[in-house]
Amino acid sequence: MKKKIDTRQQQQKAVILSHLQKTPIVQLVCEKSGVSRATYYRWRKEDPDFRKQSDKALLEGKHLMNDMAESQLLSSIKDKNLTAIIFWLKHHHKDYATRVKVSADIRSTDETLNEEQQAQLEQALTLIAPNLEENDT
Repeated sequence: MKKKIDTRQQQQKAVILSHLQKTPIVQLVCEKSGVSRATYYRWRKEDPDFRKQSDKALLEGKHLMNDMAESQLLSSIKDKNLTAIIFWLKHHHKDYATRVKVSADIRSTDETLNEEQQAQLEQALTLIAPNLEENDT
């Protein structure tokens, strides 16, 4: 009986791995395979080999989806879809990349603390590091 269950589980795991390579969405794959998400995650927890194969299958599935998405993007560019064209240029051409201009006025001044500021500084240092000796400040 146990052998029959193990055989069935191995078959279900193989089906799941196959589906993950094509559709890297666990919920959809579980529904398609007739295995609950809880079972899938239990198998991942209990079977390190399945976890490793599952991670690999998910990665392969994500690569496939990325390839398909990029193919659709290129098709949209060929169809003169302005949004697709802008997206491609912003992410693949340095002249069209989003720029952020940062400017600052940085001045370095050597100011000495007055007595009140010095006392506040020493109090703050005492609060954050009570074991520091007064000579260290």
